[in-house]
Amino acid sequence: MSANWFRRRFLPGGPLPAPRPPRPRASPVPYRRPRFLRGSGSSPGTADASCRPDARPVRSPVRGRALPWNAGYAEIINAEKSEFNEDQAACGKLCIRRFEFGVEEDQEWLTLCPEEFLTGHYWALFDGHGGPAAAILAANTLHSCLRQQLEAVVEGMVATQPPMHLSGHCIRPSDPQFVEEKGIRAEDLVVGALESAFQECDEVIGRELEASGQVGGCTALVAVTLQGKLYVANAGDSRAILVRRDEVRPLSSEFTPETERQRIQQLAFLYPELLAGEFTRLEFPRRLKGDDLGQKVLFRDHHMSGWSYKCVEQSDLKYPLIHGQGRQVTVLDMDQLEPQEEDVVVMATDGLWDVLSNEQVARLVRSFLPGNREDPHRFSELAQMLIHSTQGKDDSPTQEGQVSYDDVSVFVIPLHNQGQGRSSH
Repeated sequence: MSANWFRRRFLPGGPLPAPRPPRPRASPVPYRRPRFLRGSGSSPGTADASCRPDARPVRSPVRGRALPWNAGYAEIINAEKSEFNEDQAACGKLCIRRFEFGVEEDQEWLTLCPEEFLTGHYWALFDGHGGPAAAILAANTLHSCLRQQLEAVVEGMVATQPPMHLSGHCIRPSDPQFVEEKGIRAEDLVVGALESAFQECDEVIGRELEASGQVGGCTALVAVTLQGKLYVANAGDSRAILVRRDEVRPLSSEFTPETERQRIQQLAFLYPELLAGEFTRLEFPRRLKGDDLGQKVLFRDHHMSGWSYKCVEQSDLKYPLIHGQGRQVTVLDMDQLEPQEEDVVVMATDGLWDVLSNEQVARLVRSFLPGNREDPHRFSELAQMLIHSTQGKDDSPTQEGQVSYDDVSVFVIPLHNQGQGRSSH
């Protein structure tokens, strides 16, 4: 029976008022622009989105506010696509604390030298879908997840070759041989940390959105410099390219399980009954033995092409399901690259790439930088010019009149003379 029938039958008066629609729950995080844009005159209002494309202001950090490596940044809000800019950006220095095993029986990790750091730098772009909430959460969370993942493997990163065990001694004399057979390098630990940080951040965002009754998601494009190498990881349709005088090199690709190893591991993760209690889906450098119980050893899971460390449990001693090797995070060795004066990495959300190709962006970079070598803000000026080139103006450098109606965010990262910014320990 209906509520109206109940009121007519037992209560005086007219029909019941229509039920109020449920009020939307508050966003888990307040809307805001990147912290390094403070003072640039940006505001979260709708004025940016309510005008013609050519009236939308391009935002950049205020002059005098230096980003890591003197990188440039610029952004523009969409043209009436949504109320807010769904892109987010973050950058800064990564300070990785060094841990070692303590002498306690429980082998707790202790910070022995809190003043001793392995340092690097971090740039990230996030493009929200269904609102800005997920992108804001990622901008606030991913760098912390990455730092924690790197701290868990930093002892292996600074070693000449990642040891099988992090406890400082080998259970079996053949351990180094097994690691060499897999070809595991220090950079593979960074790759594994990036992939694990993406996975952990995704889980955090999922919990926060569910708790607040929100929906949505975001892409993530991250560049990290550590120990003289540049790592670029991507989940989604943002893109990073390396632009040199005579070369344009893509640095990002879709972050999906592309290898058979990862496909099989993911199936085992989704359907553990397929393992029949006899196998482990995790991959290790060698078959584990009983002596490995309680030790921190190298491993990787379905979301990883790099490696990390875990404490061996009884279930890890089961027969390994797969073997294999692969990579989805791009690694650029700065020493081998020998960057020239105008070599840059361009990172941008899809609003730029919907309008400009890799080659068009490279032409714009090469035409702009040589004539602006004395401008200390040239990389932000370049980022702004790239955005202006997506606005369909007659005086656009591309002169093609194409308009991007999406949000656009761009980092331009110079690679030359960054020796003082190289990671050290």
